[in-house]
Amino acid sequence: MNLLILITLFFLLILIILGISYYAFRLAFLAPPHLDTNHYFVPEGPQYEALMEEIKLSVKRMAIRKYESVTITAFDGKKLFARYFHVADNAPLQILFHGYKSSSLLDCSGGTYFSHLLKHNTLVVDQRSHGASEGMVITFGIKERRDCLSWVEYAISRFGEHIPIILSGLSMGASTVLMAADLPLPSNVKGIIADCPYTSPREIILKVGKEQGFPPLLMYPFLYLGALLFGHFNLEESSALKAVKNSTIPMLIFHGKDDYFVPCKMSERMSEEGKDHITLVTVPGAGHGLSYLVDPDLYEYSIKKFLKELSVPFPESV
Repeated sequence: MNLLILITLFFLLILIILGISYYAFRLAFLAPPHLDTNHYFVPEGPQYEALMEEIKLSVKRMAIRKYESVTITAFDGKKLFARYFHVADNAPLQILFHGYKSSSLLDCSGGTYFSHLLKHNTLVVDQRSHGASEGMVITFGIKERRDCLSWVEYAISRFGEHIPIILSGLSMGASTVLMAADLPLPSNVKGIIADCPYTSPREIILKVGKEQGFPPLLMYPFLYLGALLFGHFNLEESSALKAVKNSTIPMLIFHGKDDYFVPCKMSERMSEEGKDHITLVTVPGAGHGLSYLVDPDLYEYSIKKFLKELSVPFPESV
């Protein structure tokens, strides 16, 4: 009888663990359908409200531009979508990635606009499980970094190995492009621009979970297990911090000093790990993803300086 009770309790415990893990998985990693239908959705808070009109204008400016729809097949069979904006034949190409549960038009509108001024072609990606790309699971850069490599391979097959490529991203997109540096990127990927990246999936999950009232160290094992069992990915497989340590690709990192979502200290840590190939630009007064809008002159100057150092051409008049 005692043995039967123990066995029952054991299986009950397993069911409880699986139940909590599934709940955690749905909360953090499951993407609702039509995730970025509202491209004008802006997070609440005074930092965003102060720049609301500039944000909406930036999105509208990108939304009215003509583009070519591009679809590729990811490593796991998912169909991925991007908007291709053509400026000139044989021009450098920038590939842009947006953030967690956000929109390519919202997060990449500023980068697309400046790329246009630089006379660079742009490929603006809908991350897996967002927009017109397939999928239901967001993996905080783990699978997304491999999608990044797939987009690079597509670009080379279409435009040739002589075309300079710059990878660029914001928030989760920033961590995605940094994490892609731990993969065998081709030599024509000349540099990476990352705006407000987090160091690792683990660290940003612990930080956000604590702010939402969850005990972080107790919560994380269930999130890890949920990702493994129901999302089929390992949260510890890669991190931006590890990737920048092991990479020699030149990187330009922007971060707002007043970023309350992804702390600026995360980028400062990564900069310390990659002193020889990372340039860090911090923007006083800028919140999460707002550095370009808060100080466009510094932002554009830093990118032009970075491109010159990489010998990636752009008009001197810009």
